[in-house]
Amino acid sequence: MITPEEIKNEMLGASEVSSKIMNLIHDQRLLQIWVPKKYGGLGFRLNQGLQILFDWSKIDGSLGWMLTLCSGANFFSRNLKPEIATALFSNSKTCFGGSGMIGGTAEKQNDGTFIINGLWHFATGTPHLSHFTLNAKLTEKGIPLLDKLGSEIIRSFVISKNEVEIIPNWKSMGMKATGTFSFKVEDVEVSEEYSFVYDEFFTDDVLDKIPFRIFADLTLLVNYLGMATHFSEEAVKIRPNLDLKLFNKMISEHLEKLFQFADEIEVLLNNFELISSEKQAEIHSFGTDLVEKLSHQILENYFQLGLRATHTDSAMYQIFCDYFTATQHSNFRREFGEECFNE
Repeated sequence: MITPEEIKNEMLGASEVSSKIMNLIHDQRLLQIWVPKKYGGLGFRLNQGLQILFDWSKIDGSLGWMLTLCSGANFFSRNLKPEIATALFSNSKTCFGGSGMIGGTAEKQNDGTFIINGLWHFATGTPHLSHFTLNAKLTEKGIPLLDKLGSEIIRSFVISKNEVEIIPNWKSMGMKATGTFSFKVEDVEVSEEYSFVYDEFFTDDVLDKIPFRIFADLTLLVNYLGMATHFSEEAVKIRPNLDLKLFNKMISEHLEKLFQFADEIEVLLNNFELISSEKQAEIHSFGTDLVEKLSHQILENYFQLGLRATHTDSAMYQIFCDYFTATQHSNFRREFGEECFNE
C-alpha cells in the first residue's frame, strides 16, 4: 500500500497523476464517493465525502482538486436513467469529467439522437476520464430550439473519451497535475439516453436535493483548507521556529465550522426541509471570508520563509502555486463573475 508520504513525494513536480496512484484511487473507488451504492459507488454522506477530499488535498493540491472535480462530475450518475448509470458505474474506473460552459451545439436528428459539435475549456482530469460531460445548445436544422419562455434549450451530455479530442493547453503556474485541458467534439452522434438535465434526478436520496451552490462551495473549501494545512506542515520544515499557532487554529476552527454546515444541511434535507436562500448566502459568505483570510495568512507566512520557499523544485513552491491557482476559481471572488477553470 502506497503511503501518503510516498504519494506526496511522487506528486512533487509531477505533470500528471501516475498510474500507481490512479490504481489506488480506482481500487478504493474514491472517484465514486457521491455515486449511489445501488450503482456500485460508495454513496457517502456529505461529511464523509468532504473528509475524503480534505485528506487528499492535504497530501497534494492537484490530486485533491482532480478528485473533487471528477467525483463531483460523477454526481451526475444521479441524473442518468438507472439502467444507463448501472451499466456505466459497474466499472470501478468509470470517471466523468468535463466543463460547465456552454461550448457547442447538439443538432437533433429525426431518430431522436443528437450530433454534437463544439469546443469546451477547463475539463479537469482529462487523462483519466472514461467519459466527458458537456453542455450544448439544442438545435434542429441549425435553428436553436426554444423553451416555453423563449429561451434557448441547454442539455447536458455524456460522451465516451474515444470520441473526444483532448487539447493539452494548461499554462497556469500551478495545479499542473490536474490534467485540466480543453476538449473538442466533432460530429459525434449521441443517444438521448446519454443526455440529462442537472436538476432532474432518477434516484431518491437526500443528496439529490442539495443546492448545487452549497455542494460546490463546500467541496472547494475543503480543498483550500487541505492545501493550507499542507502549507503549514511544509513551512515548519523550512523554519521550525515559525509561529503558526494562530494559523493552524484558524484552519481547525473553520474546518470544524464547515463540517457543522454539512451536518446541518443533511439534517434539513432528511427532514424534507428546503435550504433557504439565507442559509445558502450564509455558507457562501463564510467561504468567501475564509478564502480571503487563508490567502492573506499564507502570503504573510510565505514572506517569512526565505529563498528556500522559492525553489521551483520545492514542495513549498508547488503548494504556493497550487493554492493561488486554485483560488482563481470564480466561486469566492467578491466582484467578478467571469468564467474560470472548472466552472
